[in-house]
This record gives sequence, structure tokens and C-alpha cells, in this order.
Amino acid sequence: MPTTLDLYEKLRPRLGDEESKFLLEYISASVEKHAAAKDDLAKTENKLILKIGQVKSELELKIEQVRSELELKIEQVRSELKTEIQKSRSDIIKWMFLFWIGQLASLIAILQIFFRK
Repeated sequence: MPTTLDLYEKLRPRLGDEESKFLLEYISASVEKHAAAKDDLAKTENKLILKIGQVKSELELKIEQVRSELELKIEQVRSELKTEIQKSRSDIIKWMFLFWIGQLASLIAILQIFFRK
């Protein structure tokens, strides 16, 4: 693998001392700048990965809270519905007995009228 010195030796006869040094310094600076940019990009990527992890955990926590609240509300509604259904059943039974008593009273009255004659 050729080194910077080998490249300098190859360029010097065609470009001259000053131009060869300038070109190698420019290339070296560009490589360093590219390496720095790559490091910055890696740091940014790591920060972004951490931020995504934080947001994910926050969302999971909020989802779990909403799920718990929703389950609690569903249980409350279920309890209220059971109470209403029981109340309706008792009302229906009460009215059924009143209706039966009315029918029985009507039947007794009709039978009394029928047997008196």
C-alpha cells in the first residue's frame, strides 16, 4: 500500500515541490474533515437512537396508563349496567305480580257473579 511519501515522490517530478506538498496537504485536510464529519454523524446517530428509545418507553408508559384507565371505565360502566339490569328486573317482577293480582281479582269477581245467579 503506497504511503503519503510515495505519492509525494510520484507527484513531485510532474507538479513540483510546492504544488505536490499543497496537494497532499489538501488531501490530508479533506480526509480529516471527512473523518470529523463521519464522527459527528455517528454521534448524531447515537443521540437519535437514544431519543427514539426514550420516546418509545414514554409512549409505552402512556399506552399502559390509557389502557388501565380504559379498563377502569369499562368496569364502571359494566357495574352500572348490572345495577340498571337488576333494577329493571325487579320492576318487571313487581309489575307482573300486580298484573297477576289484578287478573286474580277480576277472575274472582267474574266467578262470584257467575255463581250467584
